[in-house]
Amino acid sequence: MKRAVSVSLGSPSRDKKVVVTLNGVEISVERIGTGGDVPRAQRLFAELDGQVDCLSVGGVDLYLPVGGKRYPLKAALKLVKDVHRTPVVDGSGLKHTLERRVFELIRPSLGELPHFRRAFVPMAVDRLGLAHAVAEVSDEVIIGDLMMEFGLPVPLRGLQSFYRVARLLMPLVSNLPMEMIFPPGYKDEPIRPKYEKIWAQCDLIAGDFLYMRKHMPDDLSGKFIITNTTTSENIELFRQRGVKTLVTTTPVLDGRSFGTNMMEATLTAYAGLGRPLTHEELNQKIDELNFRPTVRQLQ
Repeated sequence: MKRAVSVSLGSPSRDKKVVVTLNGVEISVERIGTGGDVPRAQRLFAELDGQVDCLSVGGVDLYLPVGGKRYPLKAALKLVKDVHRTPVVDGSGLKHTLERRVFELIRPSLGELPHFRRAFVPMAVDRLGLAHAVAEVSDEVIIGDLMMEFGLPVPLRGLQSFYRVARLLMPLVSNLPMEMIFPPGYKDEPIRPKYEKIWAQCDLIAGDFLYMRKHMPDDLSGKFIITNTTTSENIELFRQRGVKTLVTTTPVLDGRSFGTNMMEATLTAYAGLGRPLTHEELNQKIDELNFRPTVRQLQ
């Protein structure tokens, strides 16, 4: 049996282990959360090196591709400094393939694709594929990176505004210490509603679940949500807040949609090439295995 393991800086409360069979290939898929314990995450990566078919980094990216450049997150790269034999991925490959194609892939489930008046992407810097997909079906896109990451009440309107700011900030972000790039939810924190007017103005919300949860309002009535890494409790949270349609970009395995990093590790283990897959190879595997987002009507 092949084995794919995600070592995450996120909360252990979201851990899950399942065995999936892809075209006759059995793969153990396992997430191990460390709750922000960086030394433990480093030890786990070192111990698992050479013991599994693919490792993935959860909760943080290793590189952020912006505007044709690839910016390393130097603090995150230290997590995998002792991994030399097992391929390591961080989900960025699926963010630029599966998520970039999300509306193409859900069309059979929805019939005619909706067009949205205004969309909110709480955090775009690590989900640019999804942000571009959203921009193609929305009249206006509001991007919340400065709000979610730095607490600045400055919404960025449109991808061009985002890129202008990102090009200025990425050299700084690349050198941020680990404590400043921890994922939201690495501890089981309460939801603190914030920026309610922006949430209310938008009929489409798209992005990482934990960034949504961080400041989501009590009322999300009628919203169309695109996200990932949702547990059954997370889905019920959306239902209680009135979300109409929920799309999880990664397939649901045993009642749970794993993160893109975990799913990219699964596809890498399945391919068995001993290295991360290119975007072209990932798209081939998505089609070969019929990897599709999951669409749920919650109301």
